[in-house]
Parts: sequence; structure tokens; C-alpha cells
Amino acid sequence: MASACASSPPTLPPPPAAMPPAGSLTAEQLSFFDANGYLVLEPFSGEEDVRALRDRMAELIAGLDDAAQHHRMVLVDDYFSNSAENISFFYEDKAFGDDGCLKLPKELSIKFVGHALHEHDPVFKKFSFSENISSILPSLGYKRPAIVQSRYIFKPPGVGGEAFPHQDNTYLHTEPPSCTGLWLALQDATISNGCLWAIPGSHKNGLKTRMIKDEKGTYFDRPIPSYDHKEFVSLEVKSGGLVVIHGNLVHKSAENLSPTSRHAFVFHVVDTEGCEWSKGNWVQRKTAPEAFYVSS
Repeated sequence: MASACASSPPTLPPPPAAMPPAGSLTAEQLSFFDANGYLVLEPFSGEEDVRALRDRMAELIAGLDDAAQHHRMVLVDDYFSNSAENISFFYEDKAFGDDGCLKLPKELSIKFVGHALHEHDPVFKKFSFSENISSILPSLGYKRPAIVQSRYIFKPPGVGGEAFPHQDNTYLHTEPPSCTGLWLALQDATISNGCLWAIPGSHKNGLKTRMIKDEKGTYFDRPIPSYDHKEFVSLEVKSGGLVVIHGNLVHKSAENLSPTSRHAFVFHVVDTEGCEWSKGNWVQRKTAPEAFYVSS
């Protein structure tokens, strides 16, 4: 990924490993992904991996200072911008009372933790760079893939907010586009607790809008399209299942009005060979991301 920071050259990460063997995705799976823009791999991760990620996040939450400021997700503020290379905590809007204080315990109030768990936490880094993950990427055509952001999403019961229809390339753009989302269910994701929904084949219709951050502010370069819910299909996934998401796929999730949470760990991969990181992206790193491997 080409860094857009002009002040100083990026710190180089460790040399990438040799490219792992291709073929973790079958021809049938790749055909489905090419046609629909998503692929559900179920089962993908075992209970041990799922439990390790959930337990580690519980430790991080328990270690939070109760007196610290509780940040909502605001795309234009410094806390959000600086989270690109940090582990930062964002709270659900509905978790706050009229007095601005949390109505619920913090573990039931957090929207997500992002955006560099894959870099700075050893448990999340071990999973993110595991052979189980890296072996998927060659069959998707990646030459020098790198993770550019990660999120642990809580979708807490009763207050877990809606994720509006969007395309990941809107926010994580390269030229040419190369983003793929990898979404791991850490609990069963159902229609009632806010599973993913997607429009099959929508990735073939191109990128509809980009979010730009520059000297003018943060804005979308074209109007955000509206979609009919009837176009979407639900992607219910059991705990340990992985959803592979094309960067141009239109997808969303509903509010969680159920009594159960819907934890997930999602990270986004781009190619850093033959693709240039767009200067208008909200993520503008001071250090280059670590690549999974480099193709020969």
C-alpha cells in the first residue's frame, strides 16, 4: 500500500513470508464468490479460536478505565481518525442516557473496538495472520495482501445499531480496487440478532460512492444510493463461520433487538502490489502494513 503521508517515509514492516500454497478455495467456491460477491465458509474456525478471541476481548474490556471518556463513532473526529493504528473503543448511541452517561455496563454498551487489533494485540494478530486465513488469499488473486483495518463488533442486545447498506471499497479504496472483507462470527449470527444481509451479484455493478477525507472535510463524492430490502438475502452464520465479502458487494445488518449479542471479528485486506492506496481514504497510516506474503 502506498502511504499518503508526505511528512516522512513509512516505517517498513518485517519482510513478508513466502506465498502459501494456493487452493484453499475450491473451483466451486470461487465460482459462487465470482457470481454472488460473497462466500460463507462454514465451519471455518474451531471453538478454541473463537473462545480465545472472545476471552481476550473480555480482558481488554475489563481493563478499561471506567472514568475514561466514552466515545461514540463520529467519522470526522480525531479519536476515530487516530484509531487507524490503535486499539480504540466506540460505544453505541443507544447506550447513553439523556444525561450523557452509559445506561448499561460497558460490556453491553460498546459498538466495536478498532482498528488495529490485528497489529497490536498478540491474540488477534495470531489469528489474523494464521495459515487458515492466509491460504484463502492466493486463490482470490492477491499478490502481496495486507490488512488495513480490523474491528471486533459486539452488536449488544437491545442497543446494537444498524449498519446501513454500504460497499467496503467506499471507505478502503485502492486503485484499482482490491478490498476484501473477512467476517468471522464469534456467536451465532441470526436474523433476530442482526446478521449480515447482502445483495447477490451487486459487486458487478461497480462502486457507487467513495468517502473522501481531505482539506475540505469528510464527505461522499456521490449521493449514497438507496436499496430495496427485498433485494437482500440474509447471511445467517454459526459461530466459527467466515463470510468472505467482495469490496463492491452491497451489504448491511439490522439493529439487534433480541436478548442475545452478536459478536464478530472482521478485517479488511487489500493488495499492496499493483494497487495504490487512495489519498482520500480516512485510513492514512504512518507505518506501512505488514503483508501476509509476497508472490514470486
